Amino acid sequence: MVDERCRGNQIIFNNQCSIINFQFMEKRKFDLEDRFVDYTCRMIDVVEALPKTRAGNYIAGQLIKSCNSPTFNYGEVQAAESKNDFVHKLGVVLKELKECRTALKIIRRKEMIKPVSKLKDIFSETEELIAIIAKSISTAKNNFSG
Repeated sequence: MVDERCRGNQIIFNNQCSIINFQFMEKRKFDLEDRFVDYTCRMIDVVEALPKTRAGNYIAGQLIKSCNSPTFNYGEVQAAESKNDFVHKLGVVLKELKECRTALKIIRRKEMIKPVSKLKDIFSETEELIAIIAKSISTAKNNFSG
């Protein structure tokens, strides 16, 4: 919808005319998408490094599903059909990231991959992605309610 108050590349945002740098927004969107893709690839390496034992196979099976889910669901977030759908899909991403975190804790505690220090960076990335998505959910809820 065109607003007579705005010109050129300005749009209404928070009831004011704002200049939106769509190239910057597009780049940032794909930066997080690429980060999720990299995360999934790294988690697949963790899955492949698990021992071929009953416990290792079970955790590998759970982890292969939960480590792919945030990436695929983030793609769905970008195509959300409503505000509620957007928040819901972000919630699914968050839930799956937390499942990955729990699996990594078990793997570390049971020393299923040695040395456990190999898991430090992927665990940190999991925590960072959880924080980003949790904050995104909070921000979206606040923006949508106002």
